[in-house]
Amino acid sequence: MPATDPATSARMRAQRRRDTAPELALRRELHRRGVRYFVDRAPMKGVRRRADLVFPRRKVAVYVDGCFWHSCPQHATFPKNNAEWWAEKLAGNVTRDRDTDTRLADAGWTVVRIWEHENPVAAADRVEHVLDDGDARPR
Repeated sequence: MPATDPATSARMRAQRRRDTAPELALRRELHRRGVRYFVDRAPMKGVRRRADLVFPRRKVAVYVDGCFWHSCPQHATFPKNNAEWWAEKLAGNVTRDRDTDTRLADAGWTVVRIWEHENPVAAADRVEHVLDDGDARPR
C-alpha cells in the first residue's frame, strides 16, 4: 500500500471489525424480539469469511456492511489520495462479498446483507422474515 498520512492511518486502525454501532443496533433489536444468534462466526467450514450474525440451524448468515468498505450504491465514497489503490481495494471487497454470497448459497445458506445506514427495526424485520419464511434467496 502506498504511504498514507498519519491521521488517515490512525483512523483506519480505529475501524472495528466487529461490534460496530449498526451491528449492535441490529443485534439489540433482534434480541429484544427474542431472536437468538451467534456473533462473528464463520457460517460453514472451508469459508474463512465470518458473518456478523449466524443462525446455523436455519442456515442463515447476516452481514452488516459498511457503506465505505462495501461500496454502498447510495453512500459510497472513494478517497482521492491513493485513489487507484483504494479503487482496487474496494472493488475487491465487493467481489469477495459476491463470492461469499455464491459459496454460501451453493451450500444451501441464505445470505442477508444489511447496509450500515438501514434502520435497525426494518433490518430486523428482513432478518425475521427470512428466518420465518425459510426463503433461500440472498437479500
